[in-house]
Amino acid sequence: MLVDSHCHLEYKGLVEDQAGVLARAREAGVGHFLNISTRQSEWAQVIATAEREADVWASVGIHPHEADAHADLGAEALLTASSHPRVIGIGETGLDYYYDKSDRGVQRDLFRVHIGVARETGLPLIVHTRDAEDDTLAILSDEMDKGVFPALIHCFTASAAFAERVLQLGLSISISGIVTFKNAAELQEIARVIPKDRLLVETDSPFLAPVPHRGRPCEPAFVADTAGFLADLRGEPLDRLADNTTANFFRLFSKAVS
Repeated sequence: MLVDSHCHLEYKGLVEDQAGVLARAREAGVGHFLNISTRQSEWAQVIATAEREADVWASVGIHPHEADAHADLGAEALLTASSHPRVIGIGETGLDYYYDKSDRGVQRDLFRVHIGVARETGLPLIVHTRDAEDDTLAILSDEMDKGVFPALIHCFTASAAFAERVLQLGLSISISGIVTFKNAAELQEIARVIPKDRLLVETDSPFLAPVPHRGRPCEPAFVADTAGFLADLRGEPLDRLADNTTANFFRLFSKAVS
């Protein structure tokens, strides 16, 4: 069994045929899904899907692109939403300096709010970082010094040095379909050596469809293609990689089995 540890089931490209999307994924061997929110207005929708579908879980958080629109969001809103029994993660949150769709200072402040909630609740922080390695590491390190919290770098595309440092901080790393791309040699080298107990897989669907599905909306079923590629890359049987990444998901997102 595989787990898609990061998908957006409410986004255009999936929501129009959500039942079919889930059915195709289950047929492909995907047994659980973490449906990620990116803005407060999505929280009710991702939770409703998780209430309706027994193998779907929800997260609550604010994507860095949406930070300006949520600059006044306090911890209390996240704490209240995260108390729902189907909510198992905080995020996605983090820093994105590539698009700069929100003020960088607001992004950093909101990132710290999410970290505080992850620490208080014990729910894993789901981190998005793009072109912001130094600030992401500085905040994670500073906040870890204040008190540890579980966390995951989702859709990893950063440097080997960044990977080494976040692993030292105790974080896990999730690999998306980007690893299958022809221009992803550096990421492939990193993915090859991520410790087996820190590795997760995801689609980030409807984005980033892996080979051989490039040019199509990504679906959770395609996590099987990413997992197969990763297994070959790491020189291990697919069933072993599936077992390990699934066990890692449930160890990190422990509320899903409580």
